Amino acid sequence: MNLVVTEIFHSLQGEGPLLGIPSVFIRFGGCIEPLCPWCDTPYAWHDFSEMGLDEILQKVAQYGCREVVVTGGEPFLQWETGLKDLHGRLLDGGYRLVYETSGKAGVPDPPGAVVVLSPKHIGGTWHVSQTNLQRADWFKFVADDEASMEEICRFVEANTLPAEKVFIMPMGSTRADQMQRMEAVFAFCRAHGYRMTPRLHVLIFDDRQGV
Repeated sequence: MNLVVTEIFHSLQGEGPLLGIPSVFIRFGGCIEPLCPWCDTPYAWHDFSEMGLDEILQKVAQYGCREVVVTGGEPFLQWETGLKDLHGRLLDGGYRLVYETSGKAGVPDPPGAVVVLSPKHIGGTWHVSQTNLQRADWFKFVADDEASMEEICRFVEANTLPAEKVFIMPMGSTRADQMQRMEAVFAFCRAHGYRMTPRLHVLIFDDRQGV
């Protein structure tokens, strides 16, 4: 059984509720249209190779870290074609799992894992279902300008998401983009009771891959 993988690397979690925690990242390849125009990992759409479960587990084990972040692309595209089995084997191995997902492929109920859901507003529409929202532990949004922040507020209120579970991060895959939007996002979070998350890997390494 093989999975489509873009990269596996060891780093610190750069954003969201688990900011700063040393983690092994498994980035799966492939995504679902409509694709995000602002995506900071577009290489995951087409740059990947097949890896077997044993190969993935061996790669993860070499870092000696018990925190694993499963991301993409869109990882849940492969839930029924191998990821579910990898999930079970990672749990059996004593790893703690976090999934980062847009929800566009659906969100299963992965036992023993944390799900960070980043709903996407593309072409005037939110591409996530109410069922998927209910399966998330945390919510992470990308904010660009005042219009995008207003849209986030409407979505949070319409779906009664707890403000303390909402994280807002500045849009941008470069350090300059992040810094340009940082102050506005800070003020937005302060005004609405949301949590702000920087993107440490972007602020430190700019647009370098695999960090």
